[in-house]
Amino acid sequence: IVLSVGLVVDDAIVVVENVERHLGQGKAPLDAALQGARELVGPIIAMTVTLAAVYAPIGFQGGLTGALFREFAITLAGAVIISGIVALTLSPMMSSKMLKPGMAERGFSGKITRDFKRFREFYGRQLDTTLNARPAVYTVWIVVSLLTIPMFTMSPKELAPTEDQGVIFGIIESAANSSLDLNSRYAAAVNRVFLSEPESDFTFQVTYPSSGFAGMVLKPWDERKRTVFQVLPEVQRKLHAIPGVRVLPVTPPALPGGGQFPVEFILASTAESNQILDFARQIQLKATKSGLFAFPPIIDVKIDQPQSEIVINRDLVADLGLNLQQVGADLASMVGGDFVNRFSIAGRSYKVIPQIKRMDRLNPNQLENIYITGPNGQLVPLSTIAEIRNSTVPRSLNRFQQLNAVTISGVSIRPLDQALGYLENEASKILPNGYVLDYTGESRQLRTEGNTFLPAFGLAVVLIFLVLAAQFNSFRDPFVILAGSVPLAMFGALIFTFLKIPDPNVPFWTSGWTTTLNIYSQVGLVTLVGLVSKNGILIVEFANKLQVHGRSKREAVREAAMTRLRPILMTSGATIAGHFPLTLVTGAGAAARNSIGLVLVGGMAFGTLFTLFVIPSIYMLVARDHSKDLVVEAAVSKG
Repeated sequence: IVLSVGLVVDDAIVVVENVERHLGQGKAPLDAALQGARELVGPIIAMTVTLAAVYAPIGFQGGLTGALFREFAITLAGAVIISGIVALTLSPMMSSKMLKPGMAERGFSGKITRDFKRFREFYGRQLDTTLNARPAVYTVWIVVSLLTIPMFTMSPKELAPTEDQGVIFGIIESAANSSLDLNSRYAAAVNRVFLSEPESDFTFQVTYPSSGFAGMVLKPWDERKRTVFQVLPEVQRKLHAIPGVRVLPVTPPALPGGGQFPVEFILASTAESNQILDFARQIQLKATKSGLFAFPPIIDVKIDQPQSEIVINRDLVADLGLNLQQVGADLASMVGGDFVNRFSIAGRSYKVIPQIKRMDRLNPNQLENIYITGPNGQLVPLSTIAEIRNSTVPRSLNRFQQLNAVTISGVSIRPLDQALGYLENEASKILPNGYVLDYTGESRQLRTEGNTFLPAFGLAVVLIFLVLAAQFNSFRDPFVILAGSVPLAMFGALIFTFLKIPDPNVPFWTSGWTTTLNIYSQVGLVTLVGLVSKNGILIVEFANKLQVHGRSKREAVREAAMTRLRPILMTSGATIAGHFPLTLVTGAGAAARNSIGLVLVGGMAFGTLFTLFVIPSIYMLVARDHSKDLVVEAAVSKG
């Protein structure tokens, strides 16, 4: 809705301004409205269809981007179409009734009109300068257009800007042979750390024998002074001071990714897990030294699980006349923990679980004191027929896409794309042939959704080009419109991503008004293609008409640019004013709104400034000279 405020008024502004211009030439209100609307039927249709076509690639995208922005694209496309219809029907009618001759010459309106005339004359002088120095304009245009490539590639990238969601999660890792009682003590210490923060509202925990999950929910925005990112380092310092356990505090991702950590980097192969683990540890060591991660990345495959195996001597079992089946049954009933029956008390059913006392099974060596039922009901010590064999095994052996896999997980203090790029680069140096790199969670979303921008952007440009080619019956005019506006607007928008400092912990003067390349800013870039194309449509369409009426190519484009200066400035100003509040938003969800707002406001401001001078020069270079058509038509009519 906020975005549509700056979009739907554009067409009506152009129509009303044109009607007012005809009123100033002495026409009656009704005649001015009719002629003003008739002159703009073509441009209004072209602008409306152009902007609606921009949202088609966004609306038809799949994955997370499509799910998030499908309603956004359909809503804005519908609003733009309706605004175009209103501009060609209701706006002229209201102008004929409400606008009167001489209104713009009196009072405050008269002052604005006179000031704008002086500004228009100043613009005309500067335009003449650029038209006389077209080679310099072409050089600037080419250089600025080419600069957008490194600016795009060097801008920090992430799936979505980090948001203050008012919650901190703590992932608890303890020893593999830890018990639930011991881990409960660690969890209680974690809970005390969470409650010690003044911003803490309440906490929650889920505890397992060798791991756990905890969380701290902060107070609402208006009840705390610090953000979650200011609280997190202090919580991290306190949690790292808890002995005997490792607690990794993280904030949840802005968008659902299905993982625990932002970085989830997978090494997969048909090789044995031990071999993959060796390579993963080398990459982990490199990542730890890089300084890109908040803590040393963790590896999901851990070979630290103590395992005790009861090895039965079958020969001794046979010599003593024991039955292996009975030996197995006795062991299962005493240490297996399974239930054998149920009993009822007070209408409730309870399981019967035979098991030796816990104090008699605290360590594996105590199992040797278990007695097994022998012949004639005699009891035989387990140590007589078996031995305890201790070993260390992995906690789990994981697979991914039917391959043995090891996952390196962590939290990046730089943009996610930079952290993944570093891991990919190091993996390419270390891993031999036959290994596959893959991702899960937020990392997978970035690698799949982050690569959809260029196809969507290219499709938007192609759709607009085809729409304009059909409207102007020419391939030259669409090229003038798009080449003279889109690269320059992209340059203005990418300034706000290129100047973003990758490390959020380093204060810099650009931190308050820059953003990353994420799905929100990318949607803003695609939208910008349609918005900035409107300026070129107004100039090129009117210049073509003036050529048909006998003006030379230069005279036509100069008069068209000066005549359309006011509606271009008004529509661009309305768009910037409508989107500017997005750059000032604070609180929950502010980062996403700031991201799309900065791109649109910066792109429209820079794009409008550049296109007012660049499009006329490109028109002189590429556009068709319609005066030659008049000569041919005159010769045909005489013949």
